[in-house]
Amino acid sequence: MELSEKAGVENNGFVQHEAFEGKEMDSSSQEEMPKTCSVDVDSVAVEETVLKPYAGMPKEVLLQFSSQARYRVTREILFWLIIAGSIALVCATIAIIALSPKCLDWWQASPIYQIYPRSFKDSDMDGNGDLKGIQEKLDHITYLNIKTIWITSFFKSPLKDLGYGAEDFYDIDPIFGSMRDFENLIAAIHDKGLKVIMDLIPNHTSDKHQWFQLSRNRTGKYTDYYIWQDCMQAAGSVIPPNNWVSVFGNSSWQFDDVRKQCYFHQFGKEQPDLNFRNPAVQQEIHDIIKFWLGKGVDGLSFGTVKFLLEATHLRDEPPVNKSQNGVIITAYSQLYHDYTTTQVGLHDIIRSFRHTMNKFSREPGRYRFMGSDDNEKDDIEATMMYYGTTFIQEADFPFNFNLINMKNLSGNSIFEAVDLWMKNMPAGKWPNWAVGSPNAARVSTRIGKEYINVMNMLLLTLPGTPVTYYGEEIGMENIASENVSEEHVNSGPVVATLPEKSPMQWDGKVNAGFTEGNSSWLPVSSNYQSINVEIQSTWSNSTLSLYRALTLLRSNELPMNRGWMCYIWNDSNVFVFVRELDGLDRIFMMVLNFGQESTIDLKAIVPNLPSEAVIRLSTHFSNAGKVVNTKLIKTEMGEGLVLEYKTAKPVHTMEAFQGKCFVAEKACYSKALNLLYMNC
Repeated sequence: MELSEKAGVENNGFVQHEAFEGKEMDSSSQEEMPKTCSVDVDSVAVEETVLKPYAGMPKEVLLQFSSQARYRVTREILFWLIIAGSIALVCATIAIIALSPKCLDWWQASPIYQIYPRSFKDSDMDGNGDLKGIQEKLDHITYLNIKTIWITSFFKSPLKDLGYGAEDFYDIDPIFGSMRDFENLIAAIHDKGLKVIMDLIPNHTSDKHQWFQLSRNRTGKYTDYYIWQDCMQAAGSVIPPNNWVSVFGNSSWQFDDVRKQCYFHQFGKEQPDLNFRNPAVQQEIHDIIKFWLGKGVDGLSFGTVKFLLEATHLRDEPPVNKSQNGVIITAYSQLYHDYTTTQVGLHDIIRSFRHTMNKFSREPGRYRFMGSDDNEKDDIEATMMYYGTTFIQEADFPFNFNLINMKNLSGNSIFEAVDLWMKNMPAGKWPNWAVGSPNAARVSTRIGKEYINVMNMLLLTLPGTPVTYYGEEIGMENIASENVSEEHVNSGPVVATLPEKSPMQWDGKVNAGFTEGNSSWLPVSSNYQSINVEIQSTWSNSTLSLYRALTLLRSNELPMNRGWMCYIWNDSNVFVFVRELDGLDRIFMMVLNFGQESTIDLKAIVPNLPSEAVIRLSTHFSNAGKVVNTKLIKTEMGEGLVLEYKTAKPVHTMEAFQGKCFVAEKACYSKALNLLYMNC
């Protein structure tokens, strides 16, 4: 290979070669002629330099390397590693999904806060609570760590029985606001990540309802919307078709001067029962369900459903006291209600309600809850039927009033109330608990204010969904009955349920912060200056502070929201149970005193129980964090303890406690993977 070398020749870049040659010839006398020299280049080195891969190489060059072993083998190894990794990831995902327990739904994961809207918060100074008032106080719900609100009936109504006899199922009673107010409330609730349940009483309407007015005039399809029967008349008085008695007492038949027949009413005479043997009536209720779910309601509580059907034969119901045969009976408790409650076909109707609601549950995250609100005090089997069967669902749960219906308070009675529900509940179903309601005296009044904290501790540590009636979180009491009269509702039978519906006590100002008006529809309790939300939120040892601590414990600790419950001990004073989860060595033991001062040796009752435990929470806040000797657990009257300890031997695995343990949504915890799985 030859190279030209010129001494002192200027680099002319892109100047044409011919011109350059001419210039060189002209100046030959002044410049030296180019010299030639030869350089040896290794041809193999040149070839290797050309064949090295480089960025941006063309396809032809790339293909020269792709077939080489060192590149081909590496490529195939990476390919199969990716395939194997993908398959492993898919298999792991499938395994996790298959083994993972069902996530708790929204109605299981949070307590439910029940609001009687007329008594919660007044926004327009007329003395009546309303929907805007509820919206104003949503921060209180979130402050309690609660995510579900249950609002009792607010349909347009003459308010004869506090709003449960609807005059129009499609409208809001003006006392509570407008439909726009309701829509704004729903939007505000959902914006805060909360859910809302509302009441629906399908059994009856108000006698002011358009359906009843059309029925009493025998107008078209409405003729048989209600239950009408001919009545006999003698000596100027009406003789009813049979001895059936209303819940409020006296005959459940009322003569109508327009139709000249008697209509049937299970409750007040202003609340005629609908005829659910008429398919058109059933369709009306389905349309009402669709309307409110379409408005964004997350769930419905169906009340008084056991009364939906009556026997068509109209035979007299048997008296409790057989010696009363032939005697005029006026009290509801004097009869066995074999022909006016829980008739054949009732559960078919309830299942049809469930079917309609399920149509609105198809959207992910929008499951619609269904509850049934019937207090079957003496028939637990009838109550459990509202759960449905393994294959046919009805209510997500019937509301549980066992803790309200107790005739006396003791550790034993609490155990019996809890055990009655748990041992009769169908497998795989979800329990619930309530200690207060709009139709029962408040806890502080019913059993004593010294027990309000321990009752809240029981409510929020039992398995299932707790239901708190507004005001129980601060220990509100009934107002004095002498301050309540028929003028408040214009209806005698419901006056007895008014003392527990007194206005919510928000602060120590006039009318307890319930209203800025001159008065409230019911008197405010006289103790509002010491028992109210504002003042209790500043006290670390208040009923409100304990309630919040318990809801936090429930939401943050897996054993408390979906673990096992095992009975440990009960006597006339205390009820003791544990909450635990497979795979977790952390156990919570509740020692709750519903009697007098007591001392108990828990270590003698539970094998392998550690000799010491830490008080996680106490109704006496100053005791929290203390270490106690499990051989000597002392509790005072109304005191409650949440003890925490660690053990490798949970109670539900011990032979001595078989048959005393229950679990609704079983789950096991893996420490290695930090996740829950089903097959323990």
